[in-house]
Amino acid sequence: MSKVKFSVQVLLVSDLARSQNYYRDVLGCEVNDFWAVRDEFALGFKLMQANDPADVQPNKSGKGQLIPWDTYAYVDTHDELNQLIEQLKSNGAKFIQEPVAIDQGWGIWKEFAIEDPDGYAIGFGSGKKS
Repeated sequence: MSKVKFSVQVLLVSDLARSQNYYRDVLGCEVNDFWAVRDEFALGFKLMQANDPADVQPNKSGKGQLIPWDTYAYVDTHDELNQLIEQLKSNGAKFIQEPVAIDQGWGIWKEFAIEDPDGYAIGFGSGKKS
């Protein structure tokens, strides 16, 4: 049986060139045409130019959810997550959720979220300390 190795989030964007620049320069993705991929996180996006800016509609928060994530990526360790936080800060990412550590009973889950130019929320989290 075949297994899916990678999936992408399709995002309607209001300005394709601006989004391409953001996903390359801020998020660190490899960008070509409408693809934006960051392989080490198995994180991928298909950026599609919207016909009308009103068509761009990031998710709303769900019940009990503070951040309306549009994409959520798992990072292997807290150390890698901390490195990513520093990289995104130095690249000028807009943080809509500062890093938080949550005791889950089985261990600590650490996460944060950033927002792209169209308001899409991209969350990152890790449950392993090292």
